[in-house]
Amino acid sequence: MKKLNFLALIALMSMSAWAQEKEQAKATDNATAVVATVNGVNITKGQLDQAFEQNMMFVSNKRVTKEKVLNDILNREIGIANAKKENLQNDPIVKTKMEDVLYHAKISKDLEKALQKITVTDKEAQDYYAKNKEYRTAHILFRMRAVPEKEEGEEAIKKALEVYKQLQAKPQQWPELANKYSQSSTAPSGGDMGFVPAFQYAPEYYKAINGKPVGHITPPVRTQFGIHIVKVLGIKEWKDVDPAIYKKAVYDLKRDRVLEDYFAQNRKSAQIKINKEFLN
Repeated sequence: MKKLNFLALIALMSMSAWAQEKEQAKATDNATAVVATVNGVNITKGQLDQAFEQNMMFVSNKRVTKEKVLNDILNREIGIANAKKENLQNDPIVKTKMEDVLYHAKISKDLEKALQKITVTDKEAQDYYAKNKEYRTAHILFRMRAVPEKEEGEEAIKKALEVYKQLQAKPQQWPELANKYSQSSTAPSGGDMGFVPAFQYAPEYYKAINGKPVGHITPPVRTQFGIHIVKVLGIKEWKDVDPAIYKKAVYDLKRDRVLEDYFAQNRKSAQIKINKEFLN
């Protein structure tokens, strides 16, 4: 009797395993089943299911259905086919964009593991912030083109120095002078920029204010936007900021060092000639 029960159990287990294998085979067959064909190209159920799942991960004001996703796939296939008929892959602009994709894909492939190893501690974020505090500033901007004509630059510097001298004599005139002379959208509010993290300022701008007390007015500072006169309005302490912002800032610095090392190594194996006279 015990032997019969054991044989029955073996039979049930075999049937269960067979049923599971059948279901798996069915799922595989379904994945390769052809849902649609466009210009001789098959769209499989596996492709449709994968695209549908990806679409469901994004918020949209349109209802996501498999029919809509299938139409998107069909539109893409038709578009690619039409582009190839017109040899768009040989168009200089398209080639540049395709090369950009290859460039970034290669970096991602080579550095994925190195970037995943980057960690940032709370102390590292706090130490970074101690040297790069968040300032609230106001500025008076005299706009200049990034590469200005000589006369344009001289005129902007002359006017900025005139206004700076007025502020040295009467700093209380800041709101009036900012509203009158600043070529910035913040002019009506006295040039107030609010609190801004250090990494969002132009380097020259931040260098001029870093370590300065509230109320300090800088001499004219040149950035790519023009000439600024800057007034320090406030400084945040560590307890008043979001640590996540500065952990991300430290992560970015570490990531940039990984990238710099990567590019330096690549340049070593390349034949490069630089005519430095054109860099001035």
